[in-house]
Amino acid sequence: MSAYTIHVSGISDATTEQHLTDFFTFCGKITSVQYDKPNHTATIHFEKPSAAKTALMLNGGTLDGAHLTITSDQVHQDKDDGAAHHEGHIDQADKPRAGIAAEYLARGYTLSDQILQRAIELDKQHGISNRFLSYIQSLDTKLGEKALGPEKTLSGKVQETLASATQQAKAVDEQKGITKTATDYYTRALSSPFGQKVKAFYTSTSKQVLDIHEEARRIAETQKHGAGAGSASAPTATSTGVGSAAPPLDAAVHTAAPGADPTVAAGKTTEAPTVV
Repeated sequence: MSAYTIHVSGISDATTEQHLTDFFTFCGKITSVQYDKPNHTATIHFEKPSAAKTALMLNGGTLDGAHLTITSDQVHQDKDDGAAHHEGHIDQADKPRAGIAAEYLARGYTLSDQILQRAIELDKQHGISNRFLSYIQSLDTKLGEKALGPEKTLSGKVQETLASATQQAKAVDEQKGITKTATDYYTRALSSPFGQKVKAFYTSTSKQVLDIHEEARRIAETQKHGAGAGSASAPTATSTGVGSAAPPLDAAVHTAAPGADPTVAAGKTTEAPTVV
């Protein structure tokens, strides 16, 4: 049993175990869920301490109309061993908290500015993980070398150059059959005219709440256009969210939150639990 555990209380009668799993999967890989529905409580075990710490960030929010109290019996520390990332994906728990918050918004959940600010402060306090920074930099460099030549990055180019560079990269990828696997959000985003802004969002701790909303819109738009390319596949043991896989959507359960930005909620076709 994982030692990286959180306790959730005040759960709505309408919330199912799948709702809890879908919701907390954004924080990182879950190893088990113990749901005591009659007492409206649950204990969730994560694979990594950073995932449990991210879940605690959501304390005081609401899910299915009920206010959640999220606590833990211990202090969970971010552990960054600096190990090289695996090719093609990054663990959800290694992502910046602001990026994870943007994923929640892009999938139709509503997060209050207080929670978004909490995510920003956590990133400022603990920095961006070396694994994630390495992943973004290597991806940016790999794409740049394909399109522009050695020691070039896509994000470092102006929009006019990027338009041409992206076409070159696409041609190279199609020749080698890479496009069938390079469907994750980061590859698409870094290859876009907004590549420099996207890279800055994920590698800098200096940001505002509006920056998270802006990134959420980019994620939702990218997922909408890439829906047929496997961009919303089921979670894997190594990546969820907007990486190489995404948390599942239950069309029978979730609908867009009232008053939610339709561009942000584009990734959700059903009831989006609200976190405030």
